[in-house]
Amino acid sequence: MLALLRHCPIVSMPLARAVRPPPRSHVRPCFTALAYAPGAKSDSQVLLGLSKKNLQQIAMDFGQESYRAKQLHHFIYQRKVREIQDFTLLPLGFRNALQEAGWKVGRSPIFQTVTAADGTIKLLLKLEDNRLIETVGIPVMVDGCVTRLTACVSSQVGCPLRCSFCATGKGGFSRNLKAHEIVEQVLAIEEVFNCRVTNVVFMGMGEPMLNLKAVLEAHHCLNKDVQIGQRMITISTVGVPNTIQKLASHKLQSTLAVSLHAPNQKLRETIVPSAKSYPLDALMADCRDYFRKTSRRVSFEYALLAGINDSVHHAAELAKLLHDSGSGYHVNLIPFNPIEGSEFQRPSKRAVLAFVGALESSKITVSVRQTRGLDANAACGQLRNKFQRTPLVADPFDLAVTC
Repeated sequence: MLALLRHCPIVSMPLARAVRPPPRSHVRPCFTALAYAPGAKSDSQVLLGLSKKNLQQIAMDFGQESYRAKQLHHFIYQRKVREIQDFTLLPLGFRNALQEAGWKVGRSPIFQTVTAADGTIKLLLKLEDNRLIETVGIPVMVDGCVTRLTACVSSQVGCPLRCSFCATGKGGFSRNLKAHEIVEQVLAIEEVFNCRVTNVVFMGMGEPMLNLKAVLEAHHCLNKDVQIGQRMITISTVGVPNTIQKLASHKLQSTLAVSLHAPNQKLRETIVPSAKSYPLDALMADCRDYFRKTSRRVSFEYALLAGINDSVHHAAELAKLLHDSGSGYHVNLIPFNPIEGSEFQRPSKRAVLAFVGALESSKITVSVRQTRGLDANAACGQLRNKFQRTPLVADPFDLAVTC
């Protein structure tokens, strides 16, 4: 799945201190001890992702007053505390009891950070099974202050769809992420930038619709607990049969972004292998129904590949496809970002402008994605790490080293 870094309108809200990014392409490895006990449960015993109501029930189960839930919620989501013993307002006995029962916060250590010249920062998080996932923070700065901070989050370890121009699919697939493993990416970005995330895009590693249950749980937590507005959240998909209807049934106010990349079925099958099981006509019908049920505009992501899908003829064909499919659409063009081992090339600026002009002349709303994080391999389509398929080998000597 492309790491599509969508720029939403600036949110007027108080933000923390200005971010001063490290030097160009600065890489900081960070090794920490494994943050879980062997044999401990990982799903039902994780506090991250739970609502105030859930936390209240836990507090009462341990014989605590219900107001302890508010304190738990504050430490997890506002203070972003990683260890239960650091919940200093809670009685020591309660903290000990939680740990003895196998509870943990559910935060993963940051294994590495890579900072691009434009201030974009890519984080590698080390999950409890020693696999790594990538997440990207994209700041917009005005006069040295962050006015918007977008978190591009992953939904899977790798991706099984293998789109031909995307690095993530080339790296293989391991598993779906759990809801708290999605939420923690946003908290990690807020920690690194010392600033609130204003926008979230499910455009990192993986296909969100193949992990829809966890994605919806994470979406609910990000909205209700992390306090990010639904309209500031975008869920991206290359198209998985029967899932757009399921998403529409939840009537979210978030944006659906569909990775189209071609104006006809034949060409799309050569770029997106999974298109063979989800014909373009069916995909467009589902998008039309999504707009009808939610009144939310669908955004179509279109990666421009030089000499493949970037001609004026392709633009005219795309415009006709959209007009025939109804209204409420927007096209977001993404000039191809180079990845290792790819035969594709980035189109010329002239070709991009001609494509834009052809769409606009056909009354199609269009924008061109600004490339961010290119020198850190954090741009659209570039997210891949060599531990997607095979986890890191735990080194006992690393356990004594902390950040």
